[in-house]
Amino acid sequence: MSHRSIYEVIDNQLIIHLPKQFKNKMKVLVTIDDVTDSTATKLLLLKQAATDPLFLADVEAVRNDFSPIDNEG
Repeated sequence: MSHRSIYEVIDNQLIIHLPKQFKNKMKVLVTIDDVTDSTATKLLLLKQAATDPLFLADVEAVRNDFSPIDNEG
């Protein structure tokens, strides 16, 4: 069972109220990821992909694969 949520850090502390499904669980795995840095990194990678020749070639290949069915509507 897993639960994923974004929490606010206040005064360098984090309080997590577990969902009811976790009642009587003795251990949980907590992974901390800086949302701001992750988002900024992902946006940078997306911007780089827009000019990456290999990525653009892959997009074109997928577009060509699906072009025969694009007008089936």
